This record gives sequence, C-alpha cells and structure tokens, in this order.
Amino acid sequence: MIISVSHRSVYSYDAPLRVAVQSLRLTPSVFDGQRVIDWKIAVEGGTRGAGFRDGAGDWIESWSVRGPADRIEVTVTGLVETKDLIGVLQGHRESVSPMVYRRETPATKADAGLVDLAAGAVQSGASPLDNGHALARAVAAAIAYRPGATEAHTSAAEALALGEGVCQDHAHALIAAARSRDIPARYVSGYLLADKDGKEHEAAHAWAELWIDGLGWVGFDPANECCPNDLYVRLASGFDATDAAPIRGIASGPGTETLDVTVAVSAGQSQQQ
Repeated sequence: MIISVSHRSVYSYDAPLRVAVQSLRLTPSVFDGQRVIDWKIAVEGGTRGAGFRDGAGDWIESWSVRGPADRIEVTVTGLVETKDLIGVLQGHRESVSPMVYRRETPATKADAGLVDLAAGAVQSGASPLDNGHALARAVAAAIAYRPGATEAHTSAAEALALGEGVCQDHAHALIAAARSRDIPARYVSGYLLADKDGKEHEAAHAWAELWIDGLGWVGFDPANECCPNDLYVRLASGFDATDAAPIRGIASGPGTETLDVTVAVSAGQSQQQ
C-alpha cells in the first residue's frame, strides 16, 4: 500500500511572539512494516536544528523561529509504502527496555474502574496475545467513539467514566488497563488511511502497543477494533499522548496561541518508475 500524507499545523498569535522552539516527531518510524518513499518537513520562517534518534527508535528534530512573528506553519508531505504485519512491530531498533513502559502518568493512571475492566477481560489460561486482544475489546466496548466528547487533557479514567471519547482516550484506557496487569504498554502517534467503515480519516491517529511475550511490541487500535495494518503510518511512541506528541515546543511572547490542524491521508502512487 502506498499512502500519501499532507499534515498542516498553523499556530496563530494575537500578539507577535519573540521566539519559538519546537521538537518534532513527524518522521515515520523505521521498521519492516513501512518504507519512506518521499517525506518533507517544513517550518515557515524556521531554522532546522539538530536531529537524533532516541532510545525508543523515534526520529526527533528541532526547529526554531525568531520573531517578531504572528504565526508558525508546520507542514508535512510525503509518501510511505506500508505492509501488513498484523500489528507486530518487526525490525524496529530501540534500546529502551520494555519494562520502562509500566510507569503510570496522570493520563494513564488506572483507577478502580480501569482495574476492574482489565481484571474482567484477562483470563488466567489465555495466551498473552489473546489477553491483549481481550483488553482492546473491553476498552472498545466500554468507551464509544464520539468526536468532541473529550478534551486533550482528559484522562483514561475520565473517559471510561464518561463512556465515550476519541482514539486518544481509547489508547490511554488500553495502556492503563494493560499496565494494571503488569503488561508494558505505550502510546503511538501516526496516521490512518481509512477507519473500520472505510471512511477516509481526516485527522492524525493514535493507538497503543503492548509488550507481548514471544512477539515483542504489538499494536492494538480499540477505536477501530483491529491491529494496525497497511492502512496505518507509524510516527512515534511515548508514555502517553503528551510524551508522543508529533509537535512539542515553547513560544516566548505576550500573545495567546490558537492552533488549526488539517490532515489529509489518501492512497498514493509511488514516484519511482
């Protein structure tokens, strides 16, 4: 599958900023399930800084913008060839121990409801993989997909209590449930070509990866009730959505910031002949 991505983020300020520094996790992961054909990142008026691959295997690069400026535009365009590995993250090089991902964050802290949800899903005689699927199904059943129902800082426990949310909430809830059973779990950011109903996805996407003994990291997407396949483009991972955010940064200035994001993901054609 060839997937075309166009991702535009515009930060606007009602008073000119003096300087901004951003850390971008916007480069597709390197593993057996995807190959970058073409990929460009640009920051209008920005200067590219250092780039490095961190211990989790994610490529991070820095950009800076010197003011005065009343907007920052970050654009990503590219083509990625993907392959269905039934959710298994094969060929991904990283040095961080999976056990690190048993650590809770405020967004992924398991309350009594999440602990009970996980306990009811996991079966003592089942395989680790079957239990991973069971946890994902339990989260999907407990939290209905409802755009606009939650906010960026909604926690897994709050989304479960509400009974609805978006892909970020599903990922956080699955991570919290898995960690409550001592299963390492992490948040993954990326793109999705089409949802389970075949509708093109017009936003960035998120899912979770669980460490499954004998297989390694395996992705689960409760929002679409599946494991990531060739419709997915993986960018980066972290303890939660904040840690894995494609764009993080700080801006110095008196103005108030607003953000407008547009994402277009479509089936593409290779530029190679």
